[in-house]
Amino acid sequence: MGTAERQRAPEQQHGGRRDDAAAEESYGEASEQSYGETSGESYGAVGDDGERRRELWIEEPARRRRLPDPVRTAAVRAVIIVSLTLIQAMIAFLSAVAGSWLSFPMVLSSVASTVVATWGVLDVWVTRQVYNQRHGVVSVPSSTARRLRRERRRARRQARAAARGKERIRSRGGAGQLSHS
Repeated sequence: MGTAERQRAPEQQHGGRRDDAAAEESYGEASEQSYGETSGESYGAVGDDGERRRELWIEEPARRRRLPDPVRTAAVRAVIIVSLTLIQAMIAFLSAVAGSWLSFPMVLSSVASTVVATWGVLDVWVTRQVYNQRHGVVSVPSSTARRLRRERRRARRQARAAARGKERIRSRGGAGQLSHS
């Protein structure tokens, strides 16, 4: 299939029949319109014969924020360790079924790998908790911590106001005088 054939519409290639590629293309057009295109520009490129073709890669906005670097590093490490542990467990199982001498060492190392994989998963959780504690967490309005901070601030303000009031009384009165007479 040449470049010119790929750029033609699916209806022209299959004699008017809409196939999955055409359905995907119409879905792509509908989803492109939902991203707020108003200038008339499209994500797809225009081929030599003037027809629009669909791009392979379309940037979409992220739905969630990206994980912080230390947490992402720990997560990648945990996924690699867990996947290697699963492969090792599968080899241990298959060698046990086959009756191979490799079965016993593989079972022992699988047990050790399971401990390491558990550590890796817990490391992700601990790293996430430490990161949140060091860099702050988004406070929810109904949070208990926020209410306690508000009460402490109110108590500090009242204590400062009382201290200012005593200071005013002392500075106004002089050295124990009750009146100016």
